[in-house]
Amino acid sequence: MEDTAILDLYFARNEQAITETARKYGGYCFRVASRILNSNEDSEETVSDTYWQAWNSIPPQRPNFLKLFLAKITRNLALNRLQKQSAAKRGGGETELVLEELAECIPGTEQIDDRLNAQELGRTIHRFLNTLPERDQDIFLQRYFFFDDPVTIAARFGIKRAHVNLILSRARTKLKTHLTQEGYDL
Repeated sequence: MEDTAILDLYFARNEQAITETARKYGGYCFRVASRILNSNEDSEETVSDTYWQAWNSIPPQRPNFLKLFLAKITRNLALNRLQKQSAAKRGGGETELVLEELAECIPGTEQIDDRLNAQELGRTIHRFLNTLPERDQDIFLQRYFFFDDPVTIAARFGIKRAHVNLILSRARTKLKTHLTQEGYDL
């Protein structure tokens, strides 16, 4: 079923919207959650929560890209779930490494004290990403949005892991400079 038809079901408040969403994007949402949580049970619960949140968000929202809308919901729910769980219980997963890598170039939560500041930071990062070559953007997003490990990214792009690490390091340095120029206190 096409995304527009699925969205029409949401707007009609037809519960078939959830079924169609699960059929088309359930596996995708599960992969997004499992990359962060490393637990099938937690990932399944997160995907169920994603459907609930989509149901409550559509309407009034009508996303242009349903797949990305669902990925963002899933990612945020998975990160919230991970935050509530102890780091020791989760073990040293990829998520902790990703967040540690970004810690030096993203302002801390003490500066982002409300939703408006967080949204502005998101727009600033989006503008920064648009300055990168397309492949570097994709690599950055695979690492820091989808939490893929450098080996997986390297295989996907047909390059060496060291090259992925170099691209990411340069992108983080550029991001830090960009955010400083935009007035963020790092």
